[in-house]
Amino acid sequence: MNYFIRHLAFADLCVGLISVLTDIIWRATVSWYAGNIACKIIKFLQVVVTYASTYVLVALSIDRYNAIRHPMKFSGSWRRAKCLILTAWLFSVVLSIPILFLYEEKLVQGQTQCWLEFSEQWKWKLYMTLVSISLFVIPAAIIATCYAVIIAIIWTKSSKSFAKMKYDVQNPNERPGSDSKRVSSRGLIPRAKIKTVKITLVIVSVFILCWSPYIVFDLLQVYGHIKPTQTNIAIATFVQSLAPLNSAANPIIYCIFSTHLCSTIGSLSPFKWFTRKMKKSSESTTNTQSSSLSEFLTNNTTNKKRTVSVSTNAHIVLVH
Repeated sequence: MNYFIRHLAFADLCVGLISVLTDIIWRATVSWYAGNIACKIIKFLQVVVTYASTYVLVALSIDRYNAIRHPMKFSGSWRRAKCLILTAWLFSVVLSIPILFLYEEKLVQGQTQCWLEFSEQWKWKLYMTLVSISLFVIPAAIIATCYAVIIAIIWTKSSKSFAKMKYDVQNPNERPGSDSKRVSSRGLIPRAKIKTVKITLVIVSVFILCWSPYIVFDLLQVYGHIKPTQTNIAIATFVQSLAPLNSAANPIIYCIFSTHLCSTIGSLSPFKWFTRKMKKSSESTTNTQSSSLSEFLTNNTTNKKRTVSVSTNAHIVLVH
């Protein structure tokens, strides 16, 4: 898990340094002064890190699927993780190669710009459709499928584990066989893996929330459903800023789910009240669950005592 998070953090850092920083400098200078070769290389690198940030998420989701689907399979996990990350970066580079030929230094409204231009509208439609499919639709579909299966597996195994625990409480004298032990061990999923699924699910949700408005708005604009008014231009500027915001949000998510960092932040005076509130809520939930289990065990024991008492009385009557 940490291996994937490191690569995702590196991709997000590159988005900030290569994509966002260069765009800020370009907006400050208005014109493009770096030359045609730098135009092609910088745009190529911007697209590579954007694709990498997305496809590393896909690799992370596939890895979480494998971890939940085969929780006891440890052999080859490190090699599989390396293959997934290598494939993610390789796809990012391959899908970014057309940018080297599409972007050029051109004169636009009296200013030199690093520009992408198509002579016909259908080419813009084709370009944006392909970008949307490769950057958002396919990754989102793979991620959604992985997590649908993960949730189904966790739900099924949790139900089986609870049923097995309930059966063991009701039948304490029955000695379980090797088959039931094997089923029980397979039915349990470590809490650490559940936590990694939670953090990945949050990261993926933020990815979809940040990228879907950008993709949908650009497609509507290219296909002529949004007119180029001043209001729509302002909305387009806001929507385009949401995409790199995804890379800025990921480190915050890492911090929230980091146990050591959360305890350090929680000890600070502004956050102490919130930490105490969350702790009380957690304790209340735990106490409720404990009391429910205790009540279940007490009732079960009482019923057994009653059964033993009845059988004893019956035995005494028969003896007399």
